Amino acid sequence: MKTRYFLCIGLFTVATFSCMAQWKGKPVVFSHGRLKVSDNKRFLQHEDGTPFFYLGDTAWELFHRLDKEDADIYLTDRAKKGFTVIQAVAIAELDGHVAANPYGFLPLEKLDPSRPAVKDGPANDYWDYVDYIVDKANELGMYVGMLPTWGRYWHDDKVAFFTPENAFEYGKFLSKRYKDKKIIWILGGDRNIDNDRQRAIIEAMARGLKDVEGASHLVTFHPSGGKGSSEWFHHEPWLDFNMRQNGHNSDYTNVYSKTLDDYRRTPAKPVIDGEPLYEDHPLSFNAARLGHSIAADVRRPLYWDLFNGAFGHTYGHHSVWQMYDPDKKRQGVNNPLMPWKEAIHQPGAGQMMYGRLLMESRPFLTRIPDPSIIVTDKVATSVPGEGRYRFAATRDEAGTYAMIYAPVGREFSVRTNVIKGKKIKAWWYNPRNGKATKIGTFDNDGKEWTFISPDKGESIDWILVLDDAECKYPAPGRPYKPRE
Repeated sequence: MKTRYFLCIGLFTVATFSCMAQWKGKPVVFSHGRLKVSDNKRFLQHEDGTPFFYLGDTAWELFHRLDKEDADIYLTDRAKKGFTVIQAVAIAELDGHVAANPYGFLPLEKLDPSRPAVKDGPANDYWDYVDYIVDKANELGMYVGMLPTWGRYWHDDKVAFFTPENAFEYGKFLSKRYKDKKIIWILGGDRNIDNDRQRAIIEAMARGLKDVEGASHLVTFHPSGGKGSSEWFHHEPWLDFNMRQNGHNSDYTNVYSKTLDDYRRTPAKPVIDGEPLYEDHPLSFNAARLGHSIAADVRRPLYWDLFNGAFGHTYGHHSVWQMYDPDKKRQGVNNPLMPWKEAIHQPGAGQMMYGRLLMESRPFLTRIPDPSIIVTDKVATSVPGEGRYRFAATRDEAGTYAMIYAPVGREFSVRTNVIKGKKIKAWWYNPRNGKATKIGTFDNDGKEWTFISPDKGESIDWILVLDDAECKYPAPGRPYKPRE
């Protein structure tokens, strides 16, 4: 039986809190120790138990195309926006094997991965520049999610130069050089495993990364669109967490729903979407029919993935991944809309922090996906919905809070029996600006409550947050301090 109906926030509003456009949450503090998988195998945390929210940005061409001054501009911006991981490729996709970086350096001697082009002295080779960017990112409180190579160099027959033997040596080189840096290793590089030789190359590189004494960095694998590392490596001990590339599509159905499928695999491993739809990207690579994505299109995957059990999320912009700069006279890939220095200020990038702030404002390591919170409407394609307008829900195991993502202004009902307290405090959280608005505190009758978000626009999303009032959680998006 439906016992409550909240038409709009104006009826019950008692307090509003706002997050600034610049990151004001908790910084990543490296003194908490190395990163590890949480005991429940669902999240990442620091060695002392402090949760880690992976908020990544795809800067695939960072090492290859930017000089130090431009790298500083990019990294400083991402730190201010609350990103915690920068995903970049050591041997980059856009001819990074034969086209020199801005200082005239190449990564390898004669395309031999067992012979990295290293010279004596500082600022004297390609790897010295990689060192600079890694150090700068670490200085700003961000990890580098480093891809040793883009996939074409081990996968595509016409250009591939990796073998199992040199992949192992290359992995050892990288691990030894960066074992004391804040790094997460991401193998793969937008390619899948199609044969035994390709698998042998990836496994050899993984062994190399793990073979160095003192090496403790986490390792994962980045596949092609619509795929996940679990398809080939879920049971491999070197794969610390699963990474998906749900890809450049705007639909939940059979795309972002796959995150929940990976979450449900056994044995349990953390999962993240390492490449969802980019902002200003041709939708499904078909701009002539579908146009380009906007901020609303990249917010939906953020909450779909998180509420389906992901431990973090990766953002991307179509101009930024390739560091597109028309002044450099380079051909843009798939028609980027603007230079990267303009693109870093697009709204979707700044809105990613609100997802991180929301997740960090409640107990972190006990959160689980729970689509059953949402009551299925008589027209199920309306609620929980399909396509671009799929609702999603998450809660903590103890039943002290629940969150429901409403991508569209549409009436929906929720089961309040997932909250165990006698009273429920209800909030609306705005994922576009980080504002939390209190609806009110009500007796928990354990029945179905019906809500409609404050705005009915089709691209105006909201998040309903329901708390056990006794827990006295802060407003959604505000820092959470566990009780002693």
